[in-house]
Amino acid sequence: MEAPVFEEIDPANDCDCPGCVLRRRIPPHSPDGRAAARPAVRQTVVVAAASATALGAGHAAPALADAPSAAPATLPAADEPRTPQGTKAPLHGPGGRPARPAAPAQLRETTRAEIIRRAKTWVAAKVPYSMTRYWSDGYRQDCSGYVSMAWSLPRNEWTGSLAQYGERISKEELQLGDILLFHNPANPQNGSHVTIFGGWTDHTHSYYIAYEQTRPHTRRQSTPYAYWSNSDRYLAYRYEGLTEGTPGGEPDAGDPGAPAAVPFPGRVYFGPGANNPYVTRLGALLTERGAGRFYRSGPGPRWTDADRRATRAFQLAQGWRGADADGLPGPLTWQLLVSGRGQNVGAMAGGPAGPSSPGVPAYPGRALFRPGATNAYVTLLGRQLVRKGFGRHYTSGPGPRWSEADRRNVEAFQRAQGWRGGAADGHPGPETWRRLFS
Repeated sequence: MEAPVFEEIDPANDCDCPGCVLRRRIPPHSPDGRAAARPAVRQTVVVAAASATALGAGHAAPALADAPSAAPATLPAADEPRTPQGTKAPLHGPGGRPARPAAPAQLRETTRAEIIRRAKTWVAAKVPYSMTRYWSDGYRQDCSGYVSMAWSLPRNEWTGSLAQYGERISKEELQLGDILLFHNPANPQNGSHVTIFGGWTDHTHSYYIAYEQTRPHTRRQSTPYAYWSNSDRYLAYRYEGLTEGTPGGEPDAGDPGAPAAVPFPGRVYFGPGANNPYVTRLGALLTERGAGRFYRSGPGPRWTDADRRATRAFQLAQGWRGADADGLPGPLTWQLLVSGRGQNVGAMAGGPAGPSSPGVPAYPGRALFRPGATNAYVTLLGRQLVRKGFGRHYTSGPGPRWSEADRRNVEAFQRAQGWRGGAADGHPGPETWRRLFS
């Protein structure tokens, strides 16, 4: 017998604490996924049918979305995960109709490279977040539906059931395609979250690339381990159906923390008509090496003449001529770019990559702007960001220790230049430094 579940919506009040301010600003969601108007003075009772069997054996029916709680004082409200999720459900067809009855739990073999490839499809499509809607592939558009899709599960799972498809691993064992899972029994539907591990950003293992489904849409970004909040409650899992054909998986071509030897994808991925993530990655690498002035916008996934000219500038900087500097990346060009070796775009390509104004410091290198870094250049960078009007993420400082506030301010500056993807990762390269101080 189905039991009703009630959600009481409190009337508006004049309290100005962070939780109440956030609660007034963000309306609750109706069962069909559309934002519902909030009455100012009267209470509304929303009734929804919830079946205990929909949650699987051993799980109580989760309550509907509670009002969001106040973000910790040390965490910007925008970083607080607000990821209510649906319960276990079959894959869905057009119009949100079940495509077929829920399949029995089973494992489908897959590889790490396939998991990351599927995760990237939602990032590229910017799939909107919803706990009630389903994407064209049949998976629910919430955090657990996203992982169900990436792991190619036979149905939509939730954070209370995903663990049955994986094995517990330690932080040291994390590899591409594993997940970090936080299931909160006290508030399972509105207080839980799960992300896909996309690789460490540096040797300290304090930040990693997280693929996650969160508001407003799927994202991929550098994230503190294990998450912005409730970090100590996340558990790492590895998909049990993982095949060992590709240990470690294909490195993420867009991750700043990907191994240096990202394989060259092949010449077919570059040139007129090409449109793929490797073009974006190439443009980001070229921008870091001083060729950003060739781009009026981007870099982006579609090959343009700006990509050709920037690639040729880098090839000329290596001393290559003729057919070796044709503006189309080959294996050696790619290897030098992803490994950080070779010469930056300099005088031979039309001027120095760094600042040329008197009194402006030379670019010190990316190693000084990583988690754990403490030096005078971080302070110098922060003060210049403030002068340029990009210091809104600082709550104190800027200071000599690299922080998430520094990264977010740099990212805002990079996006103001029209850069996207890996070119706007929040870590200053030579071209970011040159523009910031020019």
